[in-house]
Amino acid sequence: MAFTLYTLLQTAILCTNAIAVLHEERFLSKFGWGVDHGVGGFGDDPGIKAQILTLIRSVRTVMRVPLIIVNSACIVLLLLFG
Repeated sequence: MAFTLYTLLQTAILCTNAIAVLHEERFLSKFGWGVDHGVGGFGDDPGIKAQILTLIRSVRTVMRVPLIIVNSACIVLLLLFG
C-alpha cells in the first residue's frame, strides 16, 4: 500500500463524506450538538462548538453536488485502474 497523492485525495473525500452525512437531529443532538445548542447572543464571538456546527452545515449545503461528482469519478477510476 503506497502513500500517494491519490491516497491523500481519497482520504480527504472520505472525511468530507463523513461530515456531509452527519444528521443534526438523529446523531448530533444526542451529544448536545443539535440545532438549538450552538446559539449565541448578538455581538458575541462564536465559540468553537458554534464554528464546527457552522462548518458541518456549510459542508452539507455547498458540497452536496460536487461530492456526488467526485465520488462518481473516484468509483470509475477504481473500477478502471484497480
